[in-house]
Amino acid sequence: MDRLVFVTGASSGIGQALAWRYHQAGWRLALAGRRADAIEQWAREQGIAADRCAVYQADVAAADSIAAAGRECIARQGLPDVVIGNAGISVGMDTAVREDLDVMARVLATNTVGLAATFHPFVAPMVQRRAGTLVGIASVAGIRGLPGHAAYCASKAAAIAYCESLRGELRTSGVRVLTICPGYVATPLTARNRFPMPFLLTAPAFADRAFRAIEAGAAWRVIPWQMAGVAKLLRLLPNALFDRAMAGQPRKRRQGE
Repeated sequence: MDRLVFVTGASSGIGQALAWRYHQAGWRLALAGRRADAIEQWAREQGIAADRCAVYQADVAAADSIAAAGRECIARQGLPDVVIGNAGISVGMDTAVREDLDVMARVLATNTVGLAATFHPFVAPMVQRRAGTLVGIASVAGIRGLPGHAAYCASKAAAIAYCESLRGELRTSGVRVLTICPGYVATPLTARNRFPMPFLLTAPAFADRAFRAIEAGAAWRVIPWQMAGVAKLLRLLPNALFDRAMAGQPRKRRQGE
């Protein structure tokens, strides 16, 4: 069967690696991102045939933009078998700085509302077909709040809860919802981090594990598996011990730093 995957944030990093992994598996690609020209150039450089890949210019932070891209995909390529809401941004913030409240609003609009907006045009037709998979790329950072990461952690915690809610809503519909929580993956998003990144994966290694989790019909997956243990430990730590462990840790770079 000639299957189709829709991926947001496909211009670099995890999104691009996922697109390549699906192409290697013989899937058709529907790739969405703000930098459509960069996605098109990458597809040409990889030798992906034009009839195997379509690119949609969209900003997930603008709900109407990404929803329109989803509808265009359905009209142009058909209803996808898998939709991966991957697009995201990561910026540090300081609540004492007024401008950083706007940063937080932008992070939430992209990482949380943008995820729901990505899924929106596909839910009803997938339910009608009684088949399909919606994949939300969250983060282990959504499991516990880290100092200086308030916007990002809040957005990913909300993404985790959102996907869990959606999974319950669609439980008997034939549509699967999978939450994937990456640990540290070497991408342009993490390149500027100034703190240790244990169990760091390359983007292709992450994409391969994510592909296998989606194909297996999983509902929840932390990648790599070692970070699942770390996440559970952090969740179980009493607040006093957690705060002590986080004391003095470098904060995520704020906008402009």
